[in-house]
Amino acid sequence: MGNGTVLIVDDEPNAIKVLSAILLEADYNVVESIDVDMALKALHQEDVDVVITDLRMPGRDGMQLFEHVTENHPDIPVIFLTAYGTVDSAVHAITHGAFYYFIKPPDYLKLKSILARAVEQRRLKREIDALRKRLAEETTLPRIIGKTPLMLKIFNTIETIKDSESSVIICGETGTGKELIARALHFGSDRRDRPFVAVNCAAIPRELLESELFGYEKGAFTGAVSRRIGRFEEASGGTLFLDEIGELDLSVQAKLLRVLQEREIERLGSNRKIKVHFRLVSSTNRDLEKESKGGNFRKDLLYRLNVIQINVPLLRERQDDIPLLVSEYVNEFCIREKKVLTVSDEVMRIFHDYHWPGNVRQLRNVMERAVVLSKGDTITSRELPEEFVSLKKREEPLHSLKTLSELESEAVKNALRVCNGNKSKAARLLGISRKALYKRLKDWNIE
Repeated sequence: MGNGTVLIVDDEPNAIKVLSAILLEADYNVVESIDVDMALKALHQEDVDVVITDLRMPGRDGMQLFEHVTENHPDIPVIFLTAYGTVDSAVHAITHGAFYYFIKPPDYLKLKSILARAVEQRRLKREIDALRKRLAEETTLPRIIGKTPLMLKIFNTIETIKDSESSVIICGETGTGKELIARALHFGSDRRDRPFVAVNCAAIPRELLESELFGYEKGAFTGAVSRRIGRFEEASGGTLFLDEIGELDLSVQAKLLRVLQEREIERLGSNRKIKVHFRLVSSTNRDLEKESKGGNFRKDLLYRLNVIQINVPLLRERQDDIPLLVSEYVNEFCIREKKVLTVSDEVMRIFHDYHWPGNVRQLRNVMERAVVLSKGDTITSRELPEEFVSLKKREEPLHSLKTLSELESEAVKNALRVCNGNKSKAARLLGISRKALYKRLKDWNIE
Protein backbone atom coordinates (compact mmCIF):
# COMPACT_ATOMS: atom_id res chain seq x y z
CA MET A 1 0.00 0.00 0.00
CA GLY A 2 1.25 3.39 -0.94
CA ASN A 3 0.61 5.66 2.04
CA GLY A 4 2.35 3.64 4.75
CA THR A 5 1.76 0.90 7.29
CA VAL A 6 -0.46 1.56 10.33
CA LEU A 7 -0.60 -0.69 13.38
CA ILE A 8 -4.07 -0.51 15.00
CA VAL A 9 -4.22 -1.77 18.61
CA ASP A 10 -7.66 -2.09 20.18
CA ASP A 11 -9.43 -4.76 22.23
CA GLU A 12 -12.74 -4.00 20.47
CA PRO A 13 -12.87 -6.00 17.19
CA ASN A 14 -15.56 -3.75 15.73
CA ALA A 15 -13.49 -0.64 16.36
CA ILE A 16 -10.56 -2.26 14.54
CA LYS A 17 -12.82 -3.37 11.70
CA VAL A 18 -14.26 0.13 11.11
CA LEU A 19 -10.92 1.94 11.30
CA SER A 20 -9.18 -0.67 9.13
CA ALA A 21 -11.81 -0.28 6.41
CA ILE A 22 -11.38 3.49 6.40
CA LEU A 23 -7.59 3.33 6.27
CA LEU A 24 -7.51 0.58 3.62
CA GLU A 25 -9.74 2.75 1.47
CA ALA A 26 -7.25 5.58 2.00
CA ASP A 27 -4.48 3.33 0.62
CA TYR A 28 -2.80 2.43 3.91
CA ASN A 29 -1.47 -1.00 4.80
CA VAL A 30 -3.11 -2.02 8.06
CA VAL A 31 -1.79 -4.38 10.74
CA GLU A 32 -4.36 -5.31 13.40
CA SER A 33 -3.75 -6.23 17.02
CA ILE A 34 -6.23 -6.88 19.85
CA ASP A 35 -3.71 -6.45 22.67
CA VAL A 36 -0.28 -5.09 23.49
CA ASP A 37 1.50 -8.46 23.27
CA MET A 38 0.32 -8.93 19.68
CA ALA A 39 1.28 -5.34 18.95
CA LEU A 40 4.85 -5.90 20.17
CA LYS A 41 5.19 -8.93 17.88
CA ALA A 42 3.87 -6.89 14.96
CA LEU A 43 6.40 -4.16 15.66
CA HIS A 44 9.17 -6.77 15.37
CA GLN A 45 7.83 -8.30 12.18
CA GLU A 46 6.52 -5.33 10.22
CA ASP A 47 7.92 -2.03 9.11
CA VAL A 48 5.30 0.05 10.93
CA ASP A 49 5.02 3.77 10.17
CA VAL A 50 2.42 4.78 12.79
CA VAL A 51 0.75 3.16 15.79
CA ILE A 52 -2.89 3.97 16.61
CA THR A 53 -3.74 2.53 20.01
CA ASP A 54 -6.56 2.39 22.48
CA LEU A 55 -5.73 3.46 26.00
CA ARG A 56 -7.55 0.93 28.18
CA MET A 57 -7.06 -2.73 27.28
CA PRO A 58 -6.92 -6.00 29.24
CA GLY A 59 -3.40 -6.80 30.45
CA ARG A 60 -0.91 -4.12 29.45
CA ASP A 61 -2.55 -0.85 28.43
CA GLY A 62 -1.94 1.63 25.66
CA MET A 63 0.30 3.83 27.81
CA GLN A 64 2.65 0.89 28.40
CA LEU A 65 2.71 0.22 24.66
CA PHE A 66 3.48 3.91 24.10
CA GLU A 67 6.40 3.74 26.56
CA HIS A 68 7.76 0.66 24.77
CA VAL A 69 7.53 2.33 21.35
CA THR A 70 9.15 5.51 22.68
CA GLU A 71 12.07 3.52 24.09
CA ASN A 72 12.57 0.96 21.32
CA HIS A 73 11.17 2.61 18.17
CA PRO A 74 11.51 6.35 18.83
CA ASP A 75 10.93 7.21 15.16
CA ILE A 76 7.39 5.68 15.11
CA PRO A 77 4.65 8.21 16.01
CA VAL A 78 1.90 7.02 18.37
CA ILE A 79 -1.70 8.25 18.14
CA PHE A 80 -4.10 7.54 21.00
CA LEU A 81 -7.74 6.70 20.24
CA THR A 82 -9.79 6.02 23.37
CA ALA A 83 -13.31 6.11 24.75
CA TYR A 84 -12.00 6.73 28.26
CA GLY A 85 -9.92 9.81 27.75
CA THR A 86 -9.22 12.19 30.56
CA VAL A 87 -7.47 15.51 30.66
CA ASP A 88 -4.70 14.02 32.78
CA SER A 89 -4.06 11.08 30.45
CA ALA A 90 -4.14 13.36 27.40
CA VAL A 91 -1.68 15.82 28.96
CA HIS A 92 0.56 12.97 30.07
CA ALA A 93 0.58 11.41 26.60
CA ILE A 94 1.21 14.63 24.70
CA THR A 95 3.90 15.90 27.08
CA HIS A 96 5.71 12.55 26.74
CA GLY A 97 5.77 12.68 22.96
CA ALA A 98 2.50 11.16 21.70
CA PHE A 99 1.64 12.47 18.25
CA TYR A 100 -2.08 13.04 18.89
CA TYR A 101 -4.90 12.13 21.28
CA PHE A 102 -8.40 11.38 19.97
CA ILE A 103 -11.61 10.65 21.86
CA LYS A 104 -13.89 7.99 20.30
CA PRO A 105 -15.65 8.36 17.99
CA PRO A 106 -13.10 10.50 16.19
CA ASP A 107 -13.58 12.88 13.31
CA TYR A 108 -12.28 10.47 10.68
CA LEU A 109 -11.39 13.22 8.22
CA LYS A 110 -9.27 14.85 10.91
CA LEU A 111 -7.84 11.48 11.93
CA LYS A 112 -6.73 10.80 8.33
CA SER A 113 -5.18 14.26 8.15
CA ILE A 114 -3.28 13.74 11.42
CA LEU A 115 -2.26 10.25 10.29
CA ALA A 116 -0.85 11.60 7.02
CA ARG A 117 1.24 14.11 9.00
CA ALA A 118 2.48 11.36 11.29
CA VAL A 119 3.53 9.16 8.36
CA GLU A 120 5.26 12.15 6.76
CA GLN A 121 7.07 12.90 10.02
CA ARG A 122 8.42 9.38 10.21
CA ARG A 123 9.50 9.48 6.56
CA LEU A 124 11.35 12.75 7.14
CA LYS A 125 13.04 11.38 10.26
CA ARG A 126 14.27 8.36 8.31
CA GLU A 127 15.54 10.55 5.48
CA ILE A 128 17.36 12.82 7.94
CA ASP A 129 18.93 9.81 9.66
CA ALA A 130 20.00 8.41 6.28
CA LEU A 131 21.48 11.77 5.26
CA ARG A 132 23.33 12.10 8.56
CA LYS A 133 24.72 8.59 8.15
CA ARG A 134 25.73 9.30 4.58
CA LEU A 135 27.36 12.59 5.55
CA ALA A 136 29.28 10.86 8.34
CA GLU A 137 30.38 8.14 5.91
CA GLU A 138 31.50 10.65 3.29
CA THR A 139 33.26 12.86 5.84
CA THR A 140 35.28 9.98 7.21
CA LEU A 141 35.74 8.20 3.88
CA PRO A 142 39.40 8.17 2.83
CA ARG A 143 40.01 9.06 -0.79
CA ILE A 144 41.51 6.75 -3.37
CA ILE A 145 44.73 8.46 -4.40
CA GLY A 146 46.84 7.80 -7.46
CA LYS A 147 47.98 9.14 -10.80
CA THR A 148 49.76 6.11 -12.20
CA PRO A 149 48.25 4.35 -15.24
CA LEU A 150 47.20 1.37 -13.10
CA MET A 151 45.18 3.60 -10.78
CA LEU A 152 43.77 5.73 -13.58
CA LYS A 153 42.45 2.53 -15.16
CA ILE A 154 40.70 1.64 -11.87
CA PHE A 155 39.16 5.13 -11.61
CA ASN A 156 37.83 4.75 -15.15
CA THR A 157 36.36 1.31 -14.35
CA ILE A 158 34.63 2.61 -11.22
CA GLU A 159 33.07 5.47 -13.15
CA THR A 160 31.86 3.10 -15.87
CA ILE A 161 30.27 0.42 -13.68
CA LYS A 162 29.16 2.32 -10.56
CA ASP A 163 25.43 2.34 -11.43
CA SER A 164 25.31 -1.21 -12.78
CA GLU A 165 23.54 -4.08 -10.98
CA SER A 166 26.31 -6.53 -11.93
CA SER A 167 28.43 -8.20 -9.25
CA VAL A 168 31.99 -6.97 -8.82
CA ILE A 169 34.97 -8.76 -7.36
CA ILE A 170 37.99 -6.75 -6.22
CA CYS A 171 41.28 -8.66 -6.12
CA GLY A 172 44.44 -7.58 -4.40
CA GLU A 173 46.81 -8.19 -1.51
CA THR A 174 46.00 -7.12 2.02
CA GLY A 175 46.28 -3.38 2.53
CA THR A 176 45.93 -2.36 -1.10
CA GLY A 177 42.62 -0.54 -0.49
CA LYS A 178 39.99 -2.96 -1.74
CA GLU A 179 37.27 -1.67 0.63
CA LEU A 180 37.96 1.91 -0.50
CA ILE A 181 37.12 0.85 -4.04
CA ALA A 182 33.96 -0.91 -2.86
CA ARG A 183 32.87 2.25 -1.03
CA ALA A 184 33.69 4.38 -4.07
CA LEU A 185 31.46 2.12 -6.17
CA HIS A 186 28.59 2.56 -3.71
CA PHE A 187 28.87 6.22 -2.71
CA GLY A 188 29.49 7.28 -6.30
CA SER A 189 26.41 5.42 -7.55
CA ASP A 190 22.72 6.25 -7.68
CA ARG A 191 22.21 3.92 -4.68
CA ARG A 192 24.35 6.15 -2.44
CA ASP A 193 21.34 6.97 -0.21
CA ARG A 194 20.75 3.29 0.49
CA PRO A 195 22.76 1.18 2.96
CA PHE A 196 26.38 0.13 2.42
CA VAL A 197 26.84 -3.01 4.51
CA ALA A 198 30.34 -4.43 4.89
CA VAL A 199 30.99 -7.93 6.23
CA ASN A 200 34.53 -9.14 6.89
CA CYS A 201 34.20 -12.88 6.21
CA ALA A 202 37.64 -13.53 7.72
CA ALA A 203 36.81 -11.84 11.02
CA ILE A 204 33.57 -13.69 11.83
CA PRO A 205 33.75 -17.27 13.13
CA ARG A 206 32.43 -19.73 10.55
CA GLU A 207 29.72 -21.00 12.87
CA LEU A 208 28.34 -17.46 13.28
CA LEU A 209 28.66 -16.23 9.70
CA GLU A 210 25.45 -17.85 8.47
CA SER A 211 23.32 -16.20 11.16
CA GLU A 212 25.14 -12.91 10.51
CA LEU A 213 24.23 -13.01 6.82
CA PHE A 214 20.75 -14.53 6.94
CA GLY A 215 19.49 -13.32 10.33
CA TYR A 216 17.40 -15.46 12.63
CA GLU A 217 14.10 -15.71 14.46
CA LYS A 218 13.74 -15.75 18.21
CA GLY A 219 14.50 -19.24 19.53
CA ALA A 220 16.21 -20.38 16.30
CA PHE A 221 19.16 -21.56 18.42
CA THR A 222 20.48 -21.23 21.93
CA GLY A 223 21.09 -17.55 22.56
CA ALA A 224 18.65 -16.30 19.91
CA VAL A 225 16.62 -14.31 22.45
CA SER A 226 15.07 -12.05 19.83
CA ARG A 227 14.66 -11.82 16.10
CA ARG A 228 17.61 -10.30 14.20
CA ILE A 229 17.73 -9.00 10.65
CA GLY A 230 20.65 -10.40 8.65
CA ARG A 231 23.07 -8.48 6.46
CA PHE A 232 21.28 -9.51 3.25
CA GLU A 233 18.12 -7.74 4.42
CA GLU A 234 20.05 -4.89 5.99
CA ALA A 235 21.60 -4.07 2.62
CA SER A 236 18.20 -3.81 0.93
CA GLY A 237 18.37 -1.47 -2.04
CA GLY A 238 22.06 -0.77 -1.43
CA THR A 239 25.37 -2.58 -1.57
CA LEU A 240 26.55 -5.66 0.31
CA PHE A 241 30.35 -5.82 0.51
CA LEU A 242 31.71 -9.26 1.38
CA ASP A 243 35.34 -8.66 2.28
CA GLU A 244 37.73 -11.62 1.93
CA ILE A 245 35.03 -13.82 0.41
CA GLY A 246 37.60 -16.55 -0.17
CA GLU A 247 37.33 -17.34 3.55
CA LEU A 248 33.71 -18.51 3.23
CA ASP A 249 33.03 -22.10 4.22
CA LEU A 250 31.81 -24.31 1.35
CA SER A 251 28.39 -24.74 2.98
CA VAL A 252 27.90 -20.97 3.19
CA GLN A 253 29.16 -20.62 -0.39
CA ALA A 254 26.31 -22.89 -1.53
CA LYS A 255 23.73 -20.81 0.34
CA LEU A 256 25.18 -17.55 -1.01
CA LEU A 257 24.96 -18.93 -4.54
CA ARG A 258 21.29 -19.74 -3.99
CA VAL A 259 20.62 -16.22 -2.70
CA LEU A 260 22.25 -14.72 -5.79
CA GLN A 261 20.19 -17.00 -8.05
CA GLU A 262 16.82 -16.74 -6.31
CA ARG A 263 17.15 -13.29 -4.75
CA GLU A 264 15.39 -14.51 -1.62
CA ILE A 265 16.43 -15.76 1.80
CA GLU A 266 15.06 -17.61 4.80
CA ARG A 267 16.08 -16.47 8.27
CA LEU A 268 17.41 -19.20 10.54
CA GLY A 269 14.46 -20.74 12.39
CA SER A 270 11.94 -19.74 9.72
CA ASN A 271 10.74 -21.19 6.44
CA ARG A 272 9.28 -17.90 5.24
CA LYS A 273 10.97 -16.66 2.06
CA ILE A 274 11.95 -13.00 2.05
CA LYS A 275 12.83 -11.16 -1.14
CA VAL A 276 16.17 -9.34 -1.04
CA HIS A 277 17.64 -6.86 -3.48
CA PHE A 278 21.20 -5.60 -3.22
CA ARG A 279 24.31 -5.19 -5.32
CA LEU A 280 27.06 -7.59 -4.33
CA VAL A 281 30.64 -6.36 -4.26
CA SER A 282 33.20 -8.82 -2.91
CA SER A 283 36.94 -8.84 -2.42
CA THR A 284 39.68 -11.38 -1.97
CA ASN A 285 43.40 -11.63 -1.50
CA ARG A 286 43.34 -15.22 -2.75
CA ASP A 287 43.57 -16.64 -6.25
CA LEU A 288 40.00 -17.94 -6.43
CA GLU A 289 40.60 -19.70 -9.75
CA LYS A 290 43.31 -21.71 -8.05
CA GLU A 291 41.11 -22.23 -4.99
CA SER A 292 38.27 -23.54 -7.17
CA LYS A 293 40.62 -26.01 -8.88
CA GLY A 294 41.68 -27.20 -5.44
CA GLY A 295 38.06 -27.69 -4.40
CA ASN A 296 38.10 -24.90 -1.82
CA PHE A 297 35.84 -22.49 -3.69
CA ARG A 298 32.75 -23.24 -5.79
CA LYS A 299 33.38 -22.55 -9.44
CA ASP A 300 29.70 -21.74 -10.08
CA LEU A 301 29.80 -19.13 -7.32
CA LEU A 302 33.00 -17.70 -8.75
CA TYR A 303 31.25 -17.24 -12.11
CA ARG A 304 28.46 -15.35 -10.32
CA LEU A 305 30.88 -13.10 -8.44
CA ASN A 306 33.32 -12.49 -11.24
CA VAL A 307 31.11 -10.55 -13.64
CA ILE A 308 33.43 -7.56 -13.36
CA GLN A 309 36.89 -7.89 -11.84
CA ILE A 310 39.05 -5.06 -10.54
CA ASN A 311 42.68 -5.85 -9.79
CA VAL A 312 44.29 -3.52 -7.27
CA PRO A 313 48.06 -3.09 -7.73
CA LEU A 314 50.64 -3.43 -4.98
CA LEU A 315 52.08 -0.19 -3.66
CA ARG A 316 55.53 -1.15 -4.94
CA GLU A 317 54.00 -1.42 -8.42
CA ARG A 318 52.95 2.22 -8.31
CA GLN A 319 55.83 3.93 -6.55
CA ASP A 320 55.09 7.21 -8.32
CA ASP A 321 51.94 7.47 -6.18
CA ILE A 322 53.93 7.38 -2.92
CA PRO A 323 54.58 11.17 -2.76
CA LEU A 324 50.84 11.84 -3.25
CA LEU A 325 49.90 9.35 -0.57
CA VAL A 326 52.52 10.70 1.85
CA SER A 327 51.23 14.25 1.32
CA GLU A 328 47.65 13.14 1.94
CA TYR A 329 48.48 11.29 5.14
CA VAL A 330 50.76 14.02 6.50
CA ASN A 331 47.97 16.55 6.02
CA GLU A 332 45.41 14.24 7.60
CA PHE A 333 47.43 13.49 10.72
CA CYS A 334 48.87 17.00 11.07
CA ILE A 335 45.31 18.35 11.23
CA ARG A 336 44.47 15.80 13.88
CA GLU A 337 47.63 16.39 15.89
CA LYS A 338 47.61 20.17 15.31
CA LYS A 339 51.10 20.18 13.76
CA VAL A 340 52.76 21.62 10.66
CA LEU A 341 55.32 19.21 9.22
CA THR A 342 57.26 18.53 6.05
CA VAL A 343 58.90 15.28 5.00
CA SER A 344 62.67 15.13 4.44
CA ASP A 345 64.17 14.01 1.12
CA GLU A 346 65.91 11.22 3.01
CA VAL A 347 62.54 9.77 4.12
CA MET A 348 61.10 10.01 0.61
CA ARG A 349 64.15 8.19 -0.78
CA ILE A 350 63.77 5.43 1.82
CA PHE A 351 60.06 5.12 1.02
CA HIS A 352 60.82 4.87 -2.70
CA ASP A 353 63.29 2.02 -2.16
CA TYR A 354 61.17 0.14 0.41
CA HIS A 355 59.21 -2.93 -0.73
CA TRP A 356 56.01 -2.16 1.28
CA PRO A 357 54.70 -5.66 2.14
CA GLY A 358 51.70 -4.07 3.90
CA ASN A 359 50.94 -1.80 0.93
CA VAL A 360 49.00 1.47 1.36
CA ARG A 361 47.73 0.53 4.82
CA GLN A 362 51.33 0.16 6.03
CA LEU A 363 52.32 3.51 4.53
CA ARG A 364 49.39 5.20 6.28
CA ASN A 365 50.32 3.66 9.63
CA VAL A 366 53.96 4.66 9.17
CA MET A 367 52.95 8.26 8.45
CA GLU A 368 50.63 8.38 11.47
CA ARG A 369 53.47 7.19 13.69
CA ALA A 370 55.90 9.67 12.16
CA VAL A 371 53.56 12.64 12.63
CA VAL A 372 52.79 11.69 16.23
CA LEU A 373 56.47 11.16 17.15
CA SER A 374 57.88 14.17 15.30
CA LYS A 375 59.12 16.97 17.60
CA GLY A 376 60.52 19.36 15.01
CA ASP A 377 59.10 20.73 11.80
CA THR A 378 60.43 17.93 9.55
CA ILE A 379 59.81 14.20 9.51
CA THR A 380 63.17 12.44 9.34
CA SER A 381 64.29 8.82 9.42
CA ARG A 382 64.37 9.05 13.21
CA GLU A 383 60.58 8.91 13.27
CA LEU A 384 60.44 5.76 11.14
CA PRO A 385 60.14 2.18 12.45
CA GLU A 386 63.30 0.15 12.95
CA GLU A 387 62.95 -1.76 9.68
CA PHE A 388 63.26 1.53 7.77
CA VAL A 389 66.27 2.64 9.83
CA SER A 390 68.06 -0.61 9.04
CA LEU A 391 67.34 0.04 5.36
CA LYS A 392 69.00 3.42 5.74
CA LYS A 393 72.06 1.83 7.41
CA ARG A 394 72.41 -0.66 4.62
CA GLU A 395 72.43 2.17 2.17
CA GLU A 396 75.09 4.26 3.91
CA PRO A 397 78.06 2.30 2.40
CA LEU A 398 76.71 3.19 -1.04
CA HIS A 399 77.50 6.82 -0.31
CA SER A 400 80.95 6.00 1.02
CA LEU A 401 81.98 3.97 -2.02
CA LYS A 402 85.45 4.92 -3.33
CA THR A 403 86.28 5.73 -6.89
CA LEU A 404 88.27 3.33 -9.04
CA SER A 405 91.26 5.70 -8.94
CA GLU A 406 91.17 5.81 -5.13
CA LEU A 407 91.03 2.02 -4.97
CA GLU A 408 94.00 1.70 -7.34
CA SER A 409 96.01 4.18 -5.27
CA GLU A 410 95.34 2.18 -2.10
CA ALA A 411 96.31 -1.05 -3.87
CA VAL A 412 99.64 0.43 -5.01
CA LYS A 413 100.41 1.73 -1.51
CA ASN A 414 99.59 -1.63 0.03
CA ALA A 415 101.78 -3.45 -2.52
CA LEU A 416 104.75 -1.17 -1.81
CA ARG A 417 104.28 -1.67 1.91
CA VAL A 418 104.11 -5.46 1.58
CA CYS A 419 107.20 -5.44 -0.71
CA ASN A 420 109.15 -3.08 1.57
CA GLY A 421 109.29 -0.41 -1.15
CA ASN A 422 110.65 -2.75 -3.85
CA LYS A 423 108.93 -1.38 -6.97
CA SER A 424 109.76 -4.37 -9.21
CA LYS A 425 108.19 -6.80 -6.72
CA ALA A 426 105.25 -4.46 -6.18
CA ALA A 427 104.64 -4.24 -9.98
CA ARG A 428 104.69 -8.05 -10.25
CA LEU A 429 102.39 -8.34 -7.25
CA LEU A 430 99.96 -5.88 -8.84
CA GLY A 431 100.22 -7.60 -12.25
CA ILE A 432 101.37 -4.47 -14.07
CA SER A 433 104.63 -3.39 -15.69
CA ARG A 434 107.26 -1.27 -13.89
CA LYS A 435 106.53 1.49 -16.41
CA ALA A 436 102.84 1.40 -15.55
CA LEU A 437 103.65 1.41 -11.82
CA TYR A 438 105.94 4.43 -12.16
CA LYS A 439 103.28 6.31 -14.11
CA ARG A 440 100.75 5.71 -11.34
CA LEU A 441 103.25 6.74 -8.64
CA LYS A 442 103.77 9.97 -10.54
CA ASP A 443 100.05 10.58 -11.11
CA TRP A 444 99.20 10.05 -7.45
CA ASN A 445 102.38 11.73 -6.16
CA ILE A 446 103.39 8.67 -4.18
CA GLU A 447 106.97 8.69 -2.96
